[in-house]
Amino acid sequence: MRVLVIGSGAREHALVVALRRDPGVTAICAAPGNPGIAQQAQVRPVDPTSAESVVGLATDYEADLVVIGPEVPLVLGIADAVRAAGIACFGPSAAAARIEGSKAFAKDVMVAAGVRTAHSEIVDHPGELDAALDRFGPTWVVKDDGLAAGKGVVVTTDRSAARDHGAELLEQGHPVLLESFLDGPEVSLFCLVDGETVIPLLPAQDHKRVGDGDTGPNTGGMGAYTPLPWLPADSLREIVEDVVKPVAAEMVRRGVPFSGLLYAGLAMGQAGPAVIEFNCRFGDPETQAVLALLDSPLGELLNATATGTLARVQAPRWRDGSAITVVLAAENYPGRPRTGDLIAGVEAVEPNTEVLHAGTAQRAGGGLISAGGRVLNVVATGADLTEARARAYERITKIKLPGSHYRTDIALPAVEDRIALPTRV
Repeated sequence: MRVLVIGSGAREHALVVALRRDPGVTAICAAPGNPGIAQQAQVRPVDPTSAESVVGLATDYEADLVVIGPEVPLVLGIADAVRAAGIACFGPSAAAARIEGSKAFAKDVMVAAGVRTAHSEIVDHPGELDAALDRFGPTWVVKDDGLAAGKGVVVTTDRSAARDHGAELLEQGHPVLLESFLDGPEVSLFCLVDGETVIPLLPAQDHKRVGDGDTGPNTGGMGAYTPLPWLPADSLREIVEDVVKPVAAEMVRRGVPFSGLLYAGLAMGQAGPAVIEFNCRFGDPETQAVLALLDSPLGELLNATATGTLARVQAPRWRDGSAITVVLAAENYPGRPRTGDLIAGVEAVEPNTEVLHAGTAQRAGGGLISAGGRVLNVVATGADLTEARARAYERITKIKLPGSHYRTDIALPAVEDRIALPTRV
């Protein structure tokens, strides 16, 4: 099977690494890819948001399967165009991708499916913002109703900060979604979905804020780990049965069946799981940790989802142990990052670790340079989280990038047994 992966980040690098382990995958191309991916697969230039470009490349490459990584091409309908050209595609239609592209649409689906989520209101006029804010708090959750790459949300106890973010979004012409705050530890659960067939992958936990101890502004994600030692198997089954399956069924009922990876971000509160958000694709950086433990052939799972045969494949097999991802970010991230700096120490090889490229480029005269906010991901596995953490942090200290930063506490609360589900009421 010849596979074309669309995207250029660490998520796509992780997909390529996992696909290389699948004996049924005979060739891999990534477009546009990145310098790290180029060491493991063919890379080709493409505009991921251009249906004509993606279909043209898939046809020229004679791809048997196209895997679309980022959300923007999915929301724009690139998967529809690939399928219309007669090529299997892992990724939902534009109509189904609205579950991420429009938070208002996602809320409507959840209400119809009877899924717990935060109370919310849409504000689309500046004159309505103050009155709406008065109906929320003391913790305000203010979101961009559209795509925001994980950074369009502010969670704060400061009403003025909430108002400033909402006003800024409205000035940019973006509707604002206000939500009630959901308590409890957060879980990211990826599920392969083919209509009403749902197969969960390992649950993970992301670390969104830029600083240790969950301080500072939200980012696209500074690290993740899997599995979650504090999440009982019964809770995982509850998420699948009471959240993901009802939403998948509601999408089918609406005539927009979901095909691809449905990502549920949840808060595990006193009343049980409640949905924070749905995404229509593999999440970043959780994917990097989850796929590091996958023992089943990834290409087989993705192709079965894309071709409507997911119900006929075996449940995924997982390696024993734990995996962790730590993100190395550029100076000033999540603000406007400093780029163009030389990176050293990426080439070193360490057992049970992988350095994935997220925002890198090749310098014209040679050498690797930074080219984005989240620059590299260090992924490590171990017998448990303690061992995986030690390996990841030992490896990341060997990478040199001026002004770079990373969190030092990824998975630490789990290791120190400081995470527990609240008593159910």
